[in-house]
Amino acid sequence: MKNILIFGAGRSSIFLLTYLAENALKYSWRIKVADTQESELVHSLGLAFALLDVHDEFAREAEVKEADLVISLLPARFHKYVAQSCVKFSKNLLTASYETADLKAFEAEVNEKGLFFLNECGLDPGLDHMSAMKIINQLKNDGCVMECFESFTGGLVAPESDDNPWNYKFSWNPRNVVLAGQGGPARFIQNGKIKYIPYNRLFRRTEMIDLGKFGMFEGYANRDSLYYIQKYNLQEIPTIYRGTLRRPGFSKAWNVFVQLGATDDSYYLENVENMTYREFINSFLPYHPTDSVELKLFHYLNIPQDSEIVYKLKWMGIFDKTPIGLKKATPAQVLEHILKQKWQLQADDKDMIVMWHKFVYRKEPDGELYRKTSSLVVTGENATKTAMAKTVGLPLAVAAKLVLTGQLNLKGMYIPIIPEIYEPILKELEDFEITFQEAESLETELVYY
Repeated sequence: MKNILIFGAGRSSIFLLTYLAENALKYSWRIKVADTQESELVHSLGLAFALLDVHDEFAREAEVKEADLVISLLPARFHKYVAQSCVKFSKNLLTASYETADLKAFEAEVNEKGLFFLNECGLDPGLDHMSAMKIINQLKNDGCVMECFESFTGGLVAPESDDNPWNYKFSWNPRNVVLAGQGGPARFIQNGKIKYIPYNRLFRRTEMIDLGKFGMFEGYANRDSLYYIQKYNLQEIPTIYRGTLRRPGFSKAWNVFVQLGATDDSYYLENVENMTYREFINSFLPYHPTDSVELKLFHYLNIPQDSEIVYKLKWMGIFDKTPIGLKKATPAQVLEHILKQKWQLQADDKDMIVMWHKFVYRKEPDGELYRKTSSLVVTGENATKTAMAKTVGLPLAVAAKLVLTGQLNLKGMYIPIIPEIYEPILKELEDFEITFQEAESLETELVYY
């Protein structure tokens, strides 16, 4: 009997928990979930539950000590506490989050104790790595020379539930949406040259992508594409660019909040408990004895009054005299609060995951230039069984099964970029209609943006 301990039972957990629960009897697993709040889902699946704060070292260690495998679905900043206990009691750990410096700090001990830590095994990061490395390794094995790799992922609202001018609703952590792109400039390589986009320009530099029957999208750069040059073993590639997908027009409108300073999370606003949405926006604008808040904003940021941006902003309600209702908040927290009132998925709404890779390469010996694309579109069932939860949770769940059944027997700290990890995961995910569509054609020329 193997014991699985899972930290976190939030919105991304439903498919992972269901998968493991359905396989528990077959593989003789005991599953326990630990979280700070009771979970109807956990109880409905008949799983054991522990009411636990991950900061409680004594309680955390008591649970980790009894586990054979630990999975953390907590926000990334809490993984270090789970990792600390896993190292102490020699337990393997899986997460869907980025392999941060906090986690890398445990690598020497993980190697010394012969443990297996797998990070970035969700959607993005996760499925992006697996699907990209599958093709990159195939092209290299065929003797192709890589000229360009671009990769974009977006968590969006499905067309049948798209009923607002932003063409967007939350299917994952709203805080991460508000803070997206912060923490340093976006870095990437185009035509052999390193390029930088500072945060204040990030949402004005977008690339248009046509996904046929799924429509047009725009992509803005992720923070650090250079990090993946070594991870993907693409040291000689002239162009590498990773980004996030939104519907056309989103980025230009979102840039209004960036330019105002409304996405800043570094300080607390004064007297926010007595502030309205309108006063919140006005607090970033210069004084004028007669001009309205709307006029000041449009003049300040040079927005034409008949612009589509204006319609988006007014629909959001940022000019309304609605009380914010928070006692203490940063600008980013106020903005997140406002957005939650407008961008929540309703009960029957469906979200949509879109992932798109482009590979440009030369085939030897003729040296002709080719282009291959790989795309994934997954649509959710409703506001609970979302495409986001499916594509984050199932890769992690399959990885857990591979570890517990001895099919994945690695030691060390990994992300899923090697065939031993990504091949069996991608193969099983096809049973859940998580399947990539590939197309190849001649590329007449390389276009750099």
